[in-house]
Amino acid sequence: MLLAGGWGAMGGWGCRGPGAAQGRLQRFSYAELHMGTVFQLTLYAASEAAANQASELAFERIAQIDARLSDYHPRSELRLLEAHPAGQPLRVSEDLWEVVRSAQALARATGGAFDITVRPAVELWRQVRRTRRLPGCEEVERVLQRVDYRQVQLGIGGRSITLKRPGLRLDLGGIAKGYAADQALGVLRRSGIRRAMVAAGGDIAAGDPPPGRFGWRIGIDSLDAGSEGVQARVWLKNAAISTSGDTEQYVEIGGKRYSHIVDPRTGWGLERRTGVTVVGGKAIQTDSLATALSVLGPERGMEWIGGKRGVSARWVTMEADGVRCWRSAGYPAPGIPGESGDPAMDAQARKA
Repeated sequence: MLLAGGWGAMGGWGCRGPGAAQGRLQRFSYAELHMGTVFQLTLYAASEAAANQASELAFERIAQIDARLSDYHPRSELRLLEAHPAGQPLRVSEDLWEVVRSAQALARATGGAFDITVRPAVELWRQVRRTRRLPGCEEVERVLQRVDYRQVQLGIGGRSITLKRPGLRLDLGGIAKGYAADQALGVLRRSGIRRAMVAAGGDIAAGDPPPGRFGWRIGIDSLDAGSEGVQARVWLKNAAISTSGDTEQYVEIGGKRYSHIVDPRTGWGLERRTGVTVVGGKAIQTDSLATALSVLGPERGMEWIGGKRGVSARWVTMEADGVRCWRSAGYPAPGIPGESGDPAMDAQARKA
C-alpha cells in the first residue's frame, strides 16, 4: 500500500485543507469513491473556488472512464465489447483503445505475465477465497482455455478492437486505475493547477511538488506489519508510482498461501509472498507493470526490467529465512528523487 502526502498530515475528507491568505497557494484535499477504490486529490490552488472547480472536473473525468472500462457496470463499453459478435471489429472510445493498446503491448513484452483476458481465472480465485476450496487441475485447465491475450486484436488504421474468440472476458483492473489517475492529473493541469497529486489505492500520479518542497513524500508499507526495516519513502514529482502485493487479499489452504494475483500463464494464484513497487513516468505504466512484475518475480523481473529507461522497481519478498529486498538498477528511476529512510536526507529535502 502507498501512503501519500506532502509534509505533515493529509487533509481531511472534506473539501479543503488549511486556509491561507487569499491569492496565495492553499492546500486542498478531496476524495470520492470510483472504480472500487477511493480516489484522493491533493492540490494547491490560489482559491477555494478554483480548487473546487478543478476537482469536480477531475472526478467527472474519472467517472467517465469508470463508466467505459468497468467490468461491473452492465452497460459499460467494456461489457458491450464482450457482447459484440466474436471476430467482428468494434470501434471504441479513445479511453478503451488506449488502455487495451497499452495492455496488449505489455502482454507481448512479458510473454503473457500481464493479460487482460485473465478475468475467468481471477473470478475462480475469488470463489476460492470465499469457499476456501482449492480448485482441481482440470478446473484450472478449463479456465485457462478462456485466457489468451492473443485473442484480442487491435485494428490497423482505426480505433477498433476485435475479440477473436467467443466468451472472452476482460479484466482491466490492473491498468485502468493508473490510466484514470493520469487523466485526472491532466485535467487538473489544464485547469491551471500543476501542484497536484492523484492517489487511487495503490496507484499515484504526481505533478509538481508542494510549494517550496522537494517532492511529494510517498510512504511504502511493509509487506509484513511485523517486519520493521523494509518500509521506505519515495520522493516523487512529475512521475507515477504503483504497488502490488497480497498483504490483504489472499487465502491459506493446506498450509499454502495463495495470492489474489493470478498468473495468467498457469491459472494459479501466486504462492510466493511479494510486494512490488514500480516508479515511472505514467501511472498507466506503473499500474500494469506492478502486476506483471509480481507475476514474473524478482529474479526474472530484474532481468526483464534491466536496461529499460525511465522505469524501475523494488520487490520485497517473504522468504523462509525472513524478508528480502530487491531493487532494479536506478531505483526509484532516473530523474526522480530517491528513496529515503534517512532522517538526514529527509531534513535536507524539507529545505529544498
